[in-house]
Amino acid sequence: MSALLSITVNGEPRRTSAATIADFVRELGLKVAKVAVEHNGVITPRSTLEQVPLSDGDVLEIVHFVGGG
Repeated sequence: MSALLSITVNGEPRRTSAATIADFVRELGLKVAKVAVEHNGVITPRSTLEQVPLSDGDVLEIVHFVGGG
């Protein structure tokens, strides 16, 4: 069982056991291919979200793209 991390997401405190940013995005019910993520003040390329580990105290800003017309 993984320890819970305390992170901040879009200004709100959250707890997660997700290992990577991609795992956390999926935990939120979002598709990794449809998000933009800022991790501790730096835009993280979508192609690397599977490899970027989450750590206690991380700050994420997540924007989800929605199609429509």
